[in-house]
Amino acid sequence: MPVPVDHDAAVNAATALASAFAAGASARDAERRLPVEEIKQLSASGLLAITVPREFGGPGLGPSTLAQVVAIIAAADPSIAQIPQSHFTFLEALRRSGSRELREWVFGRVLAGGRLANAQNERTGKTVTDDSTTVTSTPDGLRLGGTKYYCTGAYFADILAVRAVVADEQGPQRKTLVYLPADTPGIEIVDDWDGFGQRTTSSGTVTFTDVAIDDSALLDFSGLLSEPSTYGARAQLVHAAIDVGIARGALGAAAEVVTVARPWFESGLDRAVDDPYLIAQAGELELSVRAAESLLETAARRIEEAQEPAGVAEASLATAAAKIAAGRAARDAAAQLFDFGGTRSASGKANWSRFWRDARTHTLHDPERWKVHHLGRWALAGQPPPSHTSL
Repeated sequence: MPVPVDHDAAVNAATALASAFAAGASARDAERRLPVEEIKQLSASGLLAITVPREFGGPGLGPSTLAQVVAIIAAADPSIAQIPQSHFTFLEALRRSGSRELREWVFGRVLAGGRLANAQNERTGKTVTDDSTTVTSTPDGLRLGGTKYYCTGAYFADILAVRAVVADEQGPQRKTLVYLPADTPGIEIVDDWDGFGQRTTSSGTVTFTDVAIDDSALLDFSGLLSEPSTYGARAQLVHAAIDVGIARGALGAAAEVVTVARPWFESGLDRAVDDPYLIAQAGELELSVRAAESLLETAARRIEEAQEPAGVAEASLATAAAKIAAGRAARDAAAQLFDFGGTRSASGKANWSRFWRDARTHTLHDPERWKVHHLGRWALAGQPPPSHTSL
């Protein structure tokens, strides 16, 4: 499988795929039909392997390339762009903290076209950081048990990255990531995601029943987060890129719907596209989308440049700003899309609502208010942001 070897090759591959993905995006959303063939094409393109380190045979491309690739695909189909979000995040965790044996196995699978997906979140804990899924030592070896929800992309995955706690009576609970083949006995993947947006991400439920695992499959997740790093910023960067793509896609749709809209009778114009008020509205949206795109590029550079603690803090702040701007641009462009088409743009058959539904659903992942809070504390008191997986 050829893997794009540099930034331009990756962007060109993403652009070619996006054109094909866009053609069926509305129908897949309307029918809630999973993009099975499209994900196969994404794997075959080699784009899922662009961050594999050179040491392990990959091109080792950085955040700037990844962010642009994801944004391009998201403009065509946001669900497809979200499916590999956790794929890239857990490859990054592996790059930072995985054993040599685990990295060789996972990176090798990815270079051959393999896909990762997450099994992180639960519904029973006080917050999203609480886990009850447990790795337990038994006379027959380690066993994994628990249930995870919102497991985006699990239906398509070859490998699952499962967040769990290690049952240990001594000391505080340690968190681990367990990397294991998705077809391991005892794993049940159910595509029961029923969200009104991002409908085809297969963000369903995964249950682990007495799953046999090996020590070599474990990565120390608590250790990964023990010191400030750009791990969280890299994860958030991909989310921001998805929102940037939704915003750009919605604005592109506005240019399409306005061409078939009727002009308002008071304008005296022959075409709605010449309405000065719509032109001004489009200009404001273009401004917000361009600002989000620029902030995304800046955040990616800050992550790439981060070395010392001050650089890590700046990368987190830059990524927080990009995520906020991208979310706002996505929601605004998607909501105002209907103004350019008039009443007919509300037709269910036309399905223009999918941009707003995708934007509204995806931006629920982590609250923007807390990102604004950390930016404000930095602005007024120079207080660095905390280091966690959502910043």
